[in-house]
Amino acid sequence: MDMRQLGNSDVKVTPIILGTWAIGGLMWGRTDEKDSIEAIDKSIELGVTTLDTAPIYGCGLSEEIVGRAIAGRRDRVQILTKFGVNWETDEGTAHGGIIGIDGRKVPVCRNGSRKRIIHECEQSLRRLRTDYIDLYQHHWPDPATPIEETFTALEKLLQEGKIRAVGVSNYTPELMSEARRHVPLASVQPPYSMINRGIEENVLPFCRKHDVGVIVYSPMQRGLLTGKIGVDQVFPPADHRSREPFFKPENRRQVNDFLEKIRPIAEAHNATLGHVAIQWVRRQPGVTAALVGARNARQAEENACALDLKLSDAEWREIDRHLAGVKLDLSRPAGSENQR
Repeated sequence: MDMRQLGNSDVKVTPIILGTWAIGGLMWGRTDEKDSIEAIDKSIELGVTTLDTAPIYGCGLSEEIVGRAIAGRRDRVQILTKFGVNWETDEGTAHGGIIGIDGRKVPVCRNGSRKRIIHECEQSLRRLRTDYIDLYQHHWPDPATPIEETFTALEKLLQEGKIRAVGVSNYTPELMSEARRHVPLASVQPPYSMINRGIEENVLPFCRKHDVGVIVYSPMQRGLLTGKIGVDQVFPPADHRSREPFFKPENRRQVNDFLEKIRPIAEAHNATLGHVAIQWVRRQPGVTAALVGARNARQAEENACALDLKLSDAEWREIDRHLAGVKLDLSRPAGSENQR
């Protein structure tokens, strides 16, 4: 599989990256470790060797599962993880909470302090069973900590060889500009899909101009763009989608109507609607890779097959024509936070 270079760093990633948020279980309902490891095994077998995780995904569980899955083959994979969203202490900036498997809310804080970064890096290395991280990403900006403190701490980790490159997630161009003054910035990880296109206005242009890699998350809009989620489907309280505005019934109805219009294009190529969604984001100028989750081997195999889809320019224009008619109400109810 062709590898993509992240900005000016020496880190290369696969064009599809396995996302392990759901593997952590929290906010997705329960997880099955056997299925999760099989998803990682199948991804690596099919050439998807870049794995993205974070401590907050399952309060350490996702990293632990990834660490167990890659044992004995660390040299075959690229490990991307994050720091800065903390459930262990109340230090930092309040970041709302995550809904645990038992339905209770677990409070979390953003903390980009030097002390916290050094601690979290050591904990991630332990859970991942490795002595280095390929890409270490600031998960969410922490307004209580100066950018200089955060990124000089990352420079120390670079010098020590504990991380190979620095990235950010959910950052604005203004914050990326400030971060780049202290350490080379390899990448940013923002949300992006056919129906969530906010980064086209300023993030993608900034990254193209400054050679910052872009790893987009939720290209299938957390399953909505697969066409498998009906208007009447009910998500349990522990599933974050029960509170996501994209999953309001009227929004689901509009999205499913759009998907039915483009389904014949996918079927003509023996592809799924999910494949179309993944390839749509990958072909946008400035996008380096698409981060796609899988909870079992079947999903991992289906995701990898997206790279085989080749549509004509006329077919992409038809998809975009139908997409232009989708107008969603994305107002967020009070108290519902985007915790990814």
